[in-house]
Amino acid sequence: MNILILSWRSLGHPSAGGAETATYEHAKAWVEAGHKVTLFTSFYKGARRKEAIGGVRVIRTGADVFGIQIAAFFWYLLGEHPKFDLVVDEFHGIPFFTPLYVRVKKLGWIHEVAKEVWWFNPWPEPFNIIPAVIGTIFERFIFMILYRSTPFMTVSESTKRELVIWGIPKKNITVIHNGVNLIKVKVKKERKKTAIFLGALTRDKGIEDALKVFSLINQSDTNWRFWIVGKGERDYVNNLKFKIKNLKLDKKVKFWGYVDEKKKFELLTRAHVLVNPSVREGWGLVNVEANSVGTPVVGYKVAGLVDSVRNGETGILVKYGDIQSFASGVIKLSKDSLLYSRFQRNCRQWSGKFLWNLL
Repeated sequence: MNILILSWRSLGHPSAGGAETATYEHAKAWVEAGHKVTLFTSFYKGARRKEAIGGVRVIRTGADVFGIQIAAFFWYLLGEHPKFDLVVDEFHGIPFFTPLYVRVKKLGWIHEVAKEVWWFNPWPEPFNIIPAVIGTIFERFIFMILYRSTPFMTVSESTKRELVIWGIPKKNITVIHNGVNLIKVKVKKERKKTAIFLGALTRDKGIEDALKVFSLINQSDTNWRFWIVGKGERDYVNNLKFKIKNLKLDKKVKFWGYVDEKKKFELLTRAHVLVNPSVREGWGLVNVEANSVGTPVVGYKVAGLVDSVRNGETGILVKYGDIQSFASGVIKLSKDSLLYSRFQRNCRQWSGKFLWNLL
């Protein structure tokens, strides 16, 4: 079978995350199963326009926000390419609208519906209300009108439930959880209690709530330090640093910026607790990555996190926006050594179910 994947970003993109890792892992597995796979995705500075990665043919052009959808439309209809047997339409807020122009078999591939994430877009005020309103209104109808008869693959029961509510028949949805690629590192937990935030430094990932949590923890126990791992827009990161100074945390917080996979697992191993105050996730790959090295998670009880975190076993989930309970959860884990050890055992057992070679 000749498979085409349409995706807004590829592995290696400066803003790539768990979704891009999952896309590549599936594509690689399809190649290993004897299929041909082409990934049509956006271009970024320093990338090659065309290359092969793990047997997957990658074509990059256009911008990642909507530009790639337009480029895909013209390339598919007018460009030179072989005939495809299956086209995978990957959703990241904005789909590729393949039911309008693709006549071969299609597969919708989605991690999460955007819903309230539209309201966390990075547009400056008051213009940020434009994508928020348009996205909130039209996202649901895109599913109901264009994709009702399209089979879907998704990563969690949370997303499946929301797709059903939005008109996709349950029988058309297959759930395949994301896996994790383990990197073993020989390091131990820090002597000083350490909480880590790992992800894109954006409002929807909850970095601002993470700072509030850090502040409350520090007020209760000054023997903590806090790590922030990930990258964001320069102005936004500078604003975060200003807030940290106002919270009197500038001597307690360390920005690591973007780190490679080995360093990521090293930091997750050394930290005691991963804080994940994301607004919503499709799955929450970072939670399972943290669990794989014996690090429990404290996060919000929202879509995706309720799938990747076993509340009361591999982590603690609290009501969205309840900063006080969030901070209390982190402190609770750190103070009870027997509880913490039990969580660590559960974490390793749980994460062991999600190795890519087992899925």
